[in-house]
Formats: sequence, structure tokens, C-alpha cells
Amino acid sequence: MGEIDGSYRVLQTPGTRLGAQFNAGISTLEPGQSLSGNMISGSRSQGRGLHIRVQGLDDSQEFFDIDPKAPAQTLLSEVFLRGNLMESDYFGLEFQNMQMNWVWLEPIKPVAKQVRRPSNTLFRLSVKFFPPDPGQLQEEYTRYLFSLQMKRDLMEGRLICTENTGALLASHLVQSEIGDYDDVADRDFLRVNKLLPYQEKVQERIMELHRRHLGQTPAESDFQILEIARKLEMYGVRYHPAADREGTKINLAVSHMGLQVFQGNTKINTFNWSKIRKLSFKRKRFLIKLYPEVHGPHQDTLEFMMASRDQCKIFWKICVEYHSFFRLFDQPQPKSKAILFTRGSSFRYSGRTQKQLVEYVRENGAKRTPYQRCVFPYTVCTLFIRQTPCLPYQFLLSVWRWRKDQVVVYIVYFKTHVPLFSQRYPTDKAYFIAKEILTTERTYLKDLEVITVWFRSAVIKENAMPEGLMTLLFSNIDPIYEFHRGFLKELDQRLALWWGRSNAHVKGDYQRIGDVMLRNMCALKHPVFHAVHKHDEVLTELEKATKRLKKLETVYKEFELQKVCYLPLNTFLLKPIQRLMHYKLILERLCKHYSPSHRDHDDCKEALKEVAEIATQLQSSLIRLENFQKLTELQRDLIGIENLTAPGREFIREGCLYKLTKKGLQQRMFFLFSDMLLYTSKGVTATNQFKVHGQLPLHGMIESENEWSVPHCFTIYSKIVFLKAFSLKCTVNPFPSKQLPVLPPPPLPPPPPSGSSDEVSLEQESEDDMNSSRTSLDKQTHHRANTTMHVCWHRNTSVSMSDHSLAVENQLSGYLLRKFKNSNGWQKLWVVFTNFCLFFYKTHQDDFPLASLPLLGYTVSTPEESDSIHKEYVFKLQFKSHVYFFRAESEYTFERWMEVIKSAASTAGRMSLLIPKGGPMEMNGN
Repeated sequence: MGEIDGSYRVLQTPGTRLGAQFNAGISTLEPGQSLSGNMISGSRSQGRGLHIRVQGLDDSQEFFDIDPKAPAQTLLSEVFLRGNLMESDYFGLEFQNMQMNWVWLEPIKPVAKQVRRPSNTLFRLSVKFFPPDPGQLQEEYTRYLFSLQMKRDLMEGRLICTENTGALLASHLVQSEIGDYDDVADRDFLRVNKLLPYQEKVQERIMELHRRHLGQTPAESDFQILEIARKLEMYGVRYHPAADREGTKINLAVSHMGLQVFQGNTKINTFNWSKIRKLSFKRKRFLIKLYPEVHGPHQDTLEFMMASRDQCKIFWKICVEYHSFFRLFDQPQPKSKAILFTRGSSFRYSGRTQKQLVEYVRENGAKRTPYQRCVFPYTVCTLFIRQTPCLPYQFLLSVWRWRKDQVVVYIVYFKTHVPLFSQRYPTDKAYFIAKEILTTERTYLKDLEVITVWFRSAVIKENAMPEGLMTLLFSNIDPIYEFHRGFLKELDQRLALWWGRSNAHVKGDYQRIGDVMLRNMCALKHPVFHAVHKHDEVLTELEKATKRLKKLETVYKEFELQKVCYLPLNTFLLKPIQRLMHYKLILERLCKHYSPSHRDHDDCKEALKEVAEIATQLQSSLIRLENFQKLTELQRDLIGIENLTAPGREFIREGCLYKLTKKGLQQRMFFLFSDMLLYTSKGVTATNQFKVHGQLPLHGMIESENEWSVPHCFTIYSKIVFLKAFSLKCTVNPFPSKQLPVLPPPPLPPPPPSGSSDEVSLEQESEDDMNSSRTSLDKQTHHRANTTMHVCWHRNTSVSMSDHSLAVENQLSGYLLRKFKNSNGWQKLWVVFTNFCLFFYKTHQDDFPLASLPLLGYTVSTPEESDSIHKEYVFKLQFKSHVYFFRAESEYTFERWMEVIKSAASTAGRMSLLIPKGGPMEMNGN
């Protein structure tokens, strides 16, 4: 882009972060005092200095004193500093000019040269740059301010959406402000807070939607607001009225991607930055010059008429800033000033680019003052006031928050005597055990959706599955999915009540989970038994159909390449039976924790009895089905073998060895079954399949050790071929008998370099990827590289069927804080552990993982002194030079994550020879 690139000035680095976040909303005025009175007295006391009034995004106001000759950046820096706002470059100060249009305050010029009467002007803090994905915002406080901007845009009619979407956004705003649903509190809040222009019309709908957000934290509410808003066409849009060459009235707007043209509220065109050669204005005309290939040689300039030259210039400046912020990697370099005269505007963008801002926050995030938000439910405040009528009025109103004409009382006097406050965050182990049921249930329901929603949609779209098979498959799993949707809601509500944020203690429905588990375990019997009896038929018929129908096979394979199918597809079909085993293990822990006299003990014990009875009856079926699932998975991933799922065949182990060929030592992947041994090499197909090179029957096979006096070797004699192997390095001799020539031991192959492309492909994340919008999964041609056979291939290890069975029992989900070895800040992620692998999501509501980390070969331990991790509940994962730190929320969750990761990283069934010296000690946490 030619002349859109502007110069820059160096901004002062925020440095040490002082003070609280911008305007905590606490007023220090005594009853009877007014803001206007303070304004007048403050203005007079400052002499010739400027007394500037700034309104925050929460509508509260503060005052700042600046030198009249100082650039406006001084005011901006003071606002951001007092507000403890780290991601400040997304924001700016705006004011209304003489034409009553909102205009951005330019940082380089003094305030007095931009505003006629600065002391009488209201400046308001606003979001200036709207990123396409609010997930790029790294701080919770920044997301909170963005949600307040959405609230303001809704009320001012800028964020145009349907009434239903508006009601949904308003319901999340209510949840963020006052916490869980309460009929009286909701009506009081909506009566005094205007969230929508048409609020009265949809108030009942807002309350109905708010009821569904039970247990949602303010931070989660903010995230939901931004997720909904970013999908709206009017997200971040600011209209600038204009007319085209025919005189048709249109509106121009600018976004991260380029210029947009609206007719009414409908977007009719978008000009991406990559298509624009130059932006300029001449008097009232705003000109967009495109590259010739966009519209041909005769339509490379588009012209729009605006109301005045000033409006043209204002819009042009905004375009310059948006282009610089989102498109440039570094601050634009300043142009040298002309000696005699200048031509055109000298305006340049003067801040950091988005890329620089992300890097700055990543490097300095750990130094910031933590942001704390609390929700004070109206019901709790009312209860407290009613129980303490003797408290003087001035004590009850000692702290209050201004919100237009509303006063919300926050009780601070004697609050340590109120159990509801002091017990808000539970420390009881039973809570975290119950929470594990909830978090893993969320993942389980998402896994069911892979079949019931995503796969169904794929086969229906292509009309690829016969009607009979459709009925068989989905009539089997749909009832289970619907059951668990209701079960998850019950768990969500009960865990929310554990915090004491409602009147549940009156009914006794708090700090207990056994009654919910007992009721649902009894109800689960019938659908699960029905599903298990059909599982054999479902898996068999699906396998036959994919072999018979080319179209279905294509859809099946293409679906497995989608990110939402993060495991082999048929793995999801076994989830219902495996989930029963999880319930059994978690209930056993809960019963072990409770004393017999605990009021939740009996229900938990009965629930355990019910689920243990089902699990015992289904144990043999699960073993058989897991074996069949593994065989069908291998059938798809191995080229050159037919009928792998033959009756009676059992999978035993898969692993990597080196084999001697005519070309020397070659890496091979081996698969051991109950009747044969396969060895394969990794193919170069788009789907990363393995090609079968040899098939050795086990019948008549003889094995011996140390034939060539080489460490860690074993020899195999077969009717077909003779094989000699040592640990990771395996050799083959063409002679069929034991009369062997005397040969020197073959040389050991050099280990693959730690930075090899194969290894890096498994490390799905690096520190450079931590906050990148383009994740490592996007860079891979096939995200199934985290399946066990591929991991074994890259890490020279092996996995047995008993390891797979153990992994089924050790599955876990939940939020963790993650930190890389050389980074400062911690990043909150939703983490799912399954199939020997960690999968990372932004939130539990995401449909597919951002990245994954296979754990075979990793060591897990607590941090050492040299790691400089001074936090509780932190565990360390390491493989060669790759180091990750994860932080759990409690001692129980820390122990559980350590337990399940050890099961993947250090199963006794795998060869300890493959682990570096001292590895097992680290893995066991000793």
C-alpha cells in the first residue's frame, strides 16, 4: 500500500505497573456531594493547567490534570497507567467535535489544539481497534472492557442484531454483573439498567436465557459476549456516511481486513487491504485506488462523496491507523520532513502494531497486577441487611458503586461473620472430585457430538450412508446423547450450588452429588445395555459398508481429516461403555473420601453399587470391542494387508525397531498380533499410512537372545525369514538356518537429531505458537499424527494393548494454566487428556482442539529449584529439550493430573531402555 503507511513516534513503555484497573467503579463522595461540584472546584484549583474529565467504559468518571502544551499521549498514558491497562493499544479516547461526531484524540498533538474547550469536554475511553478474534486478547481485564464496549454499542444501536441475539447478549451481561439467576434480582437489575433499546419487549426472554448460565463466572460471561458479538456483521463497525458516483447514499467503514461498504445495514462490498494500492482524499472526495487486476484497467479508482473535507480526513486517518495496526509487523518508519514545503497530510500512526503488542504482553504479562473481579448477588446483600437491622445507615452505605441512577450496596462491614462470603470458594476434596465428574462429562458430551452431530451432517450432506445403517447407528447413540445432555445440566447446576451462590442451603441441595449420581446411574442402565448389545453389529456393519461403498469410504476418510475428529472415528463409538468405567472409578474415590456418617455417603455408595454392577457385566464386551476397534483402526492405517479383522485375532503390541536390509539399518514399525507379526515403513501418502513389508506367522517361530553378543538384541527364527534385533536396532539375515557366518556386529545408527523435522512435527506447539492465531494444527497436513503408531514411530517406543486398556481408565479434563520454559506469563487453557495425549482448547465449549501434545516418552515431575517456578500445584513435562509447566487449581486436581500423565508416560509395559537414565525416577515423581 503506497501512501497509507504512516510514520510513527516512540511510545513510552508502560514499565512498572502501578495502581488498580481503570476505575474500579468505587465512589469516594460523601452522600449529598455531586460530581459537578467537584469538577468546578477542581478546575479552579489547577490554575492554567487542563482539568480533563474522562468517562470509563463502565460509565464512571475520573479527572486528570495535564500541561496544556503536552501532547495528548500524556493524557492517554495517564489513563492507561491509572487503569493498569496493559493491552492499551486496542483503546483510545474519543470526544464529540462541533458537528457532534465522535472523533479520536490524536496522541501527537496537544489536547488544546484538537478540542476548543478541553475542560468542558467529556472524553470517553473506547475500543479503537477490534480484532477479528477476541481470543487474541490475552488479559481477562481487556476482555472485560471489550464486553463493556459491546454493552455500550448495543444500547447506542451500533451493534445491530436480531432481538433473540440481543436478548442472549443481555443475558450474559446480567450473569457477568450479578451472578446466577434469581427472579427478583433479575427484575430489579433490568429495571434500573438499560441494556437494549427494546429491552421491555424481550425482558422475559433475557431472564429465561439467564437461567441457563448457572455457574458461569464473570470471565466466562465476558468471553461468551465477545464470541457472539464477533460473528455479527456489525461487530466493530463505525459508519461514515457517503454517497457513490450515482448519488446513492451508502456508509463506509473500516475493519481489520480492509474497507467495507454498507447500504443501510447491509454490507454490499469489501475491499481487502491486499487489493488497495492507495487511499487519499481531495476536498469532499474520498478515493480508493485499487491494483489494476482487481477490476481491470478502467476501474482502478473508486470515488465516494462525503459531507465535508473534515469528514473525509477523519475517515482517512482511521483507515491509516487500522492498516498500520493490523497489517504491519513493526511501527512504520517516519518520513523525513520537507525543507521548503509539504504536500498532503503529515498524519501517521503513532502506536504499536498488533504483533508488537502481542509480543509485549507475552514478555511482560507476569509482571502485571492480577485482576480480581467479584460478583455480589443481590440476594446475599438483602439477606445480610435483613439479619443486621441494627447497623447504622452510614456503615451500610460506606462503599457503593455508581451506575447511572442505580446504587448497588456492597456489604463490607462485619462480612467476615457471614458464612456465605467466607465459604465462597470451597476447599473440600469432595468438591474437586465432584468437579472431575462435571469436567469429564463436558468432554464426553462433546465426544458424542462428533458422531451425533458432525458425522451425521457429513454423511447426510453427501447422501453416503444407506438408510438401514443410518438407523442402526444413530438410533443406538442418539438416546445416550440426549440422556447425557440432561445429566450434564444437573451436574452443572449442582456444582454451581456448591459455591453457595443461591438459597440452595435451605433445601439441602448443596455440597452433595450422590443423589444426582444415584438417580442418573439407575436411569442409564437401559440405554447403555441396549447400545452395548448393538455395538458389535454397528462396528461390523460400518466396516463392511465402508469397504463396499466407495462414497461412504471417501466421506469416512475425509471426516477423519477434520479437526473436530481429533481421534480415530470408531474410537468415539466406544465412549459410552468407557464412560461407565470412569463413573465407577470416580465414585470409588468419593466413597473412600466420605466418612460413613456423611450425608452424601449413602447415595454415593448406592450409585457406585449400580454402576459397578453394569461395569462388571460389560467388562468382557468392552475388552472385545476395544480389540475390534484397534484392528479396524489399523486396517485403515496399514497399506498392503487385507482382512486384518479376522475372527479370533487379537492385537498385542505396536512399536518401533531397526531392521537390517540391503541398504543397512532401516527404521520399521512392528505390529504384534496373537497369530502374526507385521513390520512396516511409514509411507509418504497424504494420510500418513504405513506400508506393510513383511508378515510373519507366530506358529513355529523361535526367539533367542544375544546371538551376536550385541547389547539388547534378540533373534527370531521363522519359517519365512530370520530376524535379529537389538532394542531399537534390528537386523535381518537371509540365511534360513542357524549355521551363521561369523560377522562383526552391525554399527548402531546415529540417533535422530533433537531438532529433526519428524520430532518437531510431533511437538505441536512451540513458544512462538503460544499466542499465534495460526495454530500448529493448521500447519500439519494431517492432524492424526498424534495417534499411537505415529508417536511410537517418532519416539522409538512401543505400546501394548494392556497400555491401551489402562489409558481408557485414565482420562481427564479441566482448566490448567500453562507456561513454556522461557516464557513469563501463564495461559489458561481447557485441557483434555485421552489416548496418551493432551489436547488444548481455549474453552470447554470449543468444538476442536487448537493443538495437541503426545506424551509417550515424556517425563513428569515437580519443578526443580533451577526452574524458578514459585507456585503451588505445578507439574513439569519434559521430553529432550521440550519443557512445559502446568498449574492446577487444587492439591486434588494436581495429584490427578500427575496420576493420569504417569499412566501415559511411564507404563511398566513399555521398555525402560528407551527412557534416558534416571527417567523412571522422574516419572514416578520421586
